[in-house]
Amino acid sequence: MSQSNMLNHFLSHRSVTNNLVQKIDEANYEYKPTETSMTAQKLVTHMYTSFHKFVKTIKDGNASPFIEKLETTHSNLNHIGEDFTEKSKDLIASLTDQELDQVIDLTKVFGMELTGRQLFQMAMDHEIHHKGNLFVYVRGMGHTDLPMFIGRG
Repeated sequence: MSQSNMLNHFLSHRSVTNNLVQKIDEANYEYKPTETSMTAQKLVTHMYTSFHKFVKTIKDGNASPFIEKLETTHSNLNHIGEDFTEKSKDLIASLTDQELDQVIDLTKVFGMELTGRQLFQMAMDHEIHHKGNLFVYVRGMGHTDLPMFIGRG
């Protein structure tokens, strides 16, 4: 998959994630569908920061971004989404074929080595998985006018 196709693929899913997040009022940030679930705020923050860590790992060529704790100065989920979506877009746009083809030692994180392309696919799978969770959260908050699972990039 080319870099521009990767960016379009990312944006086709992230646009839906952002649309779902826009439906979450600050009064519902602590909502969780079950007692053992993450709060809506934690889930959304995890989605945005994790994807960024995946792509930063590809760019850096090592596992150190997974160890870093990403801080955000925003408490509003929409602002966090805007910030990390832009940062992730910029990183994806900057990836080279060499970075995508390199093998990255992620044995301490995932128990295996992966190429940048494989790690990007893992990042997308992670985003899609949690986006499914997010649909459940938003529906549980009473929203019924929901987007398709994939949008336009």
